[in-house]
Amino acid sequence: METRFAAKDLTLILGLVILGVMLILLMYQVDRQWSRMSEMQRAMQEQSDDLRRVRVALQSLETRVRSGVAVGAGEGDQLTDIPPAFRRAQQAAAQPDFAPGDWLVQAFPTGLSTITPLVSADAYSREVQNYVLESLITRDPDTLEWQGLIARDWTISEDGLTITFRMRPDVNFSDGEPLTAHDVVFTWAFIMNEAIAAPRSRAYLEKLEKVEALDDHTVAFTFAEPYFNSLSLAGGLEIMPRHFYARFLDDPEAFNRSRGLLLGSGPYRLSDPEGWTPDQGLVELVRNPRYWGPVDPPFNRVLWRVIENDSARLTTFRNGEIDAYGARPREYQRLLEDEQLRSRTRHFEYMSPTAGYNYIGWNQERDGRPTRFADPRVRQAMSHLTPIERIIDEIMLGYAEPAVSPFNPRSPQHDSSLEPYAFDIERATQLLHEAGYRSRNRDGILVDEQGRPFEFELVFFQDNEDTRRIVLFLRDIYARAGILLRPRPTEWSVMLDLLTRKDFDAITLGWTSGVETDIYQMFHSSQTVAGGDNFINYRNPELDRLIDQARAEVDEAARMALWQQAERILYEDQPYTFLMRRQTLAFIDQRLHNLQITNLGLNLGAVPVEIYVPADMQRYTR
Repeated sequence: METRFAAKDLTLILGLVILGVMLILLMYQVDRQWSRMSEMQRAMQEQSDDLRRVRVALQSLETRVRSGVAVGAGEGDQLTDIPPAFRRAQQAAAQPDFAPGDWLVQAFPTGLSTITPLVSADAYSREVQNYVLESLITRDPDTLEWQGLIARDWTISEDGLTITFRMRPDVNFSDGEPLTAHDVVFTWAFIMNEAIAAPRSRAYLEKLEKVEALDDHTVAFTFAEPYFNSLSLAGGLEIMPRHFYARFLDDPEAFNRSRGLLLGSGPYRLSDPEGWTPDQGLVELVRNPRYWGPVDPPFNRVLWRVIENDSARLTTFRNGEIDAYGARPREYQRLLEDEQLRSRTRHFEYMSPTAGYNYIGWNQERDGRPTRFADPRVRQAMSHLTPIERIIDEIMLGYAEPAVSPFNPRSPQHDSSLEPYAFDIERATQLLHEAGYRSRNRDGILVDEQGRPFEFELVFFQDNEDTRRIVLFLRDIYARAGILLRPRPTEWSVMLDLLTRKDFDAITLGWTSGVETDIYQMFHSSQTVAGGDNFINYRNPELDRLIDQARAEVDEAARMALWQQAERILYEDQPYTFLMRRQTLAFIDQRLHNLQITNLGLNLGAVPVEIYVPADMQRYTR
C-alpha cells in the first residue's frame, strides 16, 4: 500500500522544526542568563569580600587608636606616592584627548595551548600574562634603568649576595587578597619544586640560596654566589598568589596539565581565573576593578583573537576588527601604497635593541644516539650552505640584518670581529667530505660511509609564509650540494610537543632577547634535561665554564670579555645556524593614541598601559 505525503504531514514537520528552533533559542537564552547570573554572583561575592576586608581594616585601625598606637606615621606616604614605573602612564592620562574606556583588540597567529604561568612556553602566553602578573621592579623604557613597581626601594649588601626589597603595603591581587612578601617567597618555592613543570624558570633561579619574608612587606633574596643579573632575577620574579596556587602543591600534575590558571595583581584579569580553555578561540581580559596602581588602566578590556591565516588576519584588520597588524616584507611594501589603509592607520618599522633572532637548530642527539649534526663540521657546512644575505634581500626585502650569534650586534657582549658565515658551497663540500660524506651515485646525493643518504626533516611553523618561503628556498640550495631537505610544516602545539620530546632532525624558530642576554638557558649542557630549552642536546664543557664564569662576574668589563669568548665558541661550533634579526613592520589603527617607539620597542604592549583611545574614536561601550 502506497503512503502519500499529505499537507497535514508538512504542517506537522514545520511545527516540529519551529518547536526545535524555539527550544534551541530557549536553551541559548537560558545559558546566557546562567552565565550572566554567574558573573553577577561572582561580582557580588567579590564586593562582599571587599566590604569584609574594609571592615577588618577599620576595626584594626579603631583598636590601634583606642590603645594609643600612633597611626599614619609614614603610612600615608606609602599609599599616595607614585611609583616611577607609572610616570609615562601618568603623562598619557594628562593628555587633552585622553579618555578611559574602549577595548584593545589584537590577534594571535596561532592558538594557545595554555596561559598558565610557568608551564606555558611561548611568547604569546607571555604577552597575556604581562597584563596580569606583576613583579617588584621593571625597566624604564627610555633609560633601561630598573625602577620600582611593587617595590618602593631596595638595598644590596656589600658582598652583593643579598638584595632586600621594601614593598608597597597597598597592593592587592585582583580577587582582593593582599599581596605580601609571603607571596614572593611562595612563588620562588613553588617554582623550585621539582614536581612543578617549570624547568626553564628553575634554570635561572638555581643561583638563589633562599628567599625570606622579613616582615609582611619586606623580602630578602640571598644568592649562593655572585650573579651579574641578580637584580633582574630577583626583582623581575612575577609574583603568584599563594592563596590561589598553593593547593597545587598537593596535586602538581593538575597544575602541569592546566590550561587557564591565571591570577595576579596586574591591571587586567580573567573574568574567571580558572575558566579559560583553548577552544574559546580568543583570550579576553577585563579591567581589574581593584587595581592598586595610581593610574587606572585605560581600556575596559584587552583581548586577542586567534586568526591563524595571514590573509584572514589582514582582512580582519582592514575591517577594523583588530587594532594592529604585523606585516610581512612584501606585503608591507604593498600596503604602504594602499591609500585607504594608510588613511586610517599608522605604520612603524624599527629594529628594537632587544630584538630577538631566528635560527635553525640542529638536533645533535635523538633517541639516545648522536645524529649527523653532532659533528661540528656538518653544522659549519650547513651554515656555509645557508645564503643569509640572499634570504634578507630576496625574501625579507632588506627588512632584517644577519644574526652572528645570540648577542645583539650593538651590544658589548658581541665581538665585532666576527662576521656572518659566508655562503660558500666549496668550503661546505670540503667540510662534509672531512666528515665522511661523498657523492657515490649518479644522482649526486651525499651519503655517509654506511651508504645512508644525507637527508633530514626541517620542522617549521606552517602558518608563517615567510618561513615557508625560506625553507623552500633552502631546500633548493641544499639540493645543489647533494643534501635532501624535507620540509615539515607543523602546527604550533605540535612544534612545542616536538621540542619537549626533542623529536626532530632540525627546527627553525626564534628567540627573544634582552638588554643583556644570558645564554645559559639555551646552550648550557645542564639544560638538556627534559623540558629544558637546550632542546638540540648541545654540549661543550668549555662553553659551560665560560657561561658559569660570566654569570658570576659582576664587573661589567670583565663579564663582556667572557661573553665574547663564549660567543667565539658558539661561532665555531654553530649549534644553531644563526639566520637574522627581523625589523618589526606594523600597521596600527589610528584610533590608538600616544604610540611611541622606546628603547624597548613600540609601547603598544607596555604595562602600565600608556596608550588610549580618545572618546570620539571609541568603538566598544561595555
